[in-house]
Amino acid sequence: MNLYAIRAIYRFEMARTRRTLMQSIVAPVISTSLYFIVFGSAIGSRIKEVNGVSYGAFIVPGLIMLSLLSQSISNASFGIYFPRFTGTIYELLSAPVSYVEIVISYVGAAATKSVLLGLIILATAALFVPIQIQHPLWMVLFLLLTAVTFSLLGFIIGIWADNFEKLQIVPLLIITPLTFLGGSFYSVDMLPPAWRVITLFNPIVYLISGFRWSFYGLADVDVGVSLGMTAAFLAMFLAITGWIFKTGYRLKA
Repeated sequence: MNLYAIRAIYRFEMARTRRTLMQSIVAPVISTSLYFIVFGSAIGSRIKEVNGVSYGAFIVPGLIMLSLLSQSISNASFGIYFPRFTGTIYELLSAPVSYVEIVISYVGAAATKSVLLGLIILATAALFVPIQIQHPLWMVLFLLLTAVTFSLLGFIIGIWADNFEKLQIVPLLIITPLTFLGGSFYSVDMLPPAWRVITLFNPIVYLISGFRWSFYGLADVDVGVSLGMTAAFLAMFLAITGWIFKTGYRLKA
């Protein structure tokens, strides 16, 4: 394992975050805070509690997950797309660095940035509402697994995309709507029976449910199923990434 190469790429990606602090950290925190203020004030005045938890506190895990998913994908996709766009990807591929080390570097940096952002949003939310974390170790586990899993998805998107517009297609048109419809701002139990069944086909439901359970012990689906679904996504994206490097898809063209 070439730890020097991993550290060099990782530090370069983390340095890019420091150079774009407003875009990488400040903007997501402000937008999430606005979500919290608008939904917490407008809807929270009508819905006081959800399963014994104040509505403002109830939506915190969903807001963190919304930001975590979108930022994990964006950070990883741009991180690998830009070397392809500038042509420096060929220098990386010809260097004595294995595919595993490349993935660890880029995905690790993207996941680190997303986790830090999630923790900052959590600290920001604590200024507005009292937050209780009943299972802190499980909270950290779900946070890390989700960040790594969707950073892998972003890495795949960054290799698949052939222009900057395509980098935004999946986060904006697929992930964000699924997150809004996945119980970020409500409990699945509040839906009519038919819609409740349909909602369970949304994979993001399982991520949000497991993450919310780590806070309040409340879950729309069994926490074991949530953990299993997260692990299944991770395995699937790992397999796709392995196939990309094995075949050279959009890397050697």
